[in-house]
Amino acid sequence: MEKYELLPVQLMHEGTVDHSNFFTPTKVPEELVTKTHDPVYWEKLKNLTLSKSEIRATGFPLSRELVERELIIAGGSIQAAEFALDHGIAMNIAGGTHHAFANRGEGFCLLNDIALTANYLQAKGLAQNILVVDLDVHQGNGTAAIFQGRHDVFTFSMHGEKNYPYRKEFSSLDVALPDGIRDKEYLYLLKKYLDEILEGFDPDFIIYQSGVDVLESDQLGRLSLTMEGVRQRDKTVLDLGAELNVPIMCCMGGGYSKKISQIIEAHAQVYRLAQELFF
Repeated sequence: MEKYELLPVQLMHEGTVDHSNFFTPTKVPEELVTKTHDPVYWEKLKNLTLSKSEIRATGFPLSRELVERELIIAGGSIQAAEFALDHGIAMNIAGGTHHAFANRGEGFCLLNDIALTANYLQAKGLAQNILVVDLDVHQGNGTAAIFQGRHDVFTFSMHGEKNYPYRKEFSSLDVALPDGIRDKEYLYLLKKYLDEILEGFDPDFIIYQSGVDVLESDQLGRLSLTMEGVRQRDKTVLDLGAELNVPIMCCMGGGYSKKISQIIEAHAQVYRLAQELFF
């Protein structure tokens, strides 16, 4: 997508970051893929032998380049998480592939970089209790299913009630939002439920899916947040990490406004906040 090329250009142009702030992601190794994804599914994906119906569910024509792209996205999220452990926060300009299940792809997602990152951190002893804050307009159904029944990964999804996926999974906490919800009510609910989560869950790492398809201008979102509302949303989550001294890895998720400038501005805000709050 065009935004993946334009976002770093914008961030460097305005001086939020420079070249030294970027890293080049490497592919996630196969042995890590199969700690999260079904080995049978991975073999079919790797060998391009998914059935027509399985390919159709992903929304993409299957190709070797697409599989390589997913491996790089997941590797980028894992590397960003490692940087976050050192610096408090780090970002993957791509990522947020939260519709991928352990045994299948859905909704333009083949591998779940959020789940891969959480499992990697725990396997390496780098984190024990991981909070996934998924504020994309679409429920993180794949992530919810992968961690169903787990008590060391808390999945929180605040999403459009009537939006995709139409068959929702059960996250640790789901907040289904009505069409047209505006800044004030959205931000009230976000703060309320984050406070409730922290009453019973003590995270030592946060993964933040910061999709900007909650904007009123979004063609697929059906919600009505302003640009400032998205900024306050991001600030609420980043403030939480800063106050708790808990590292945060941010992945960008969706954004489908007609004007690419609106998508870039909405995504850029979280980078500016990271600079203000952590550096």
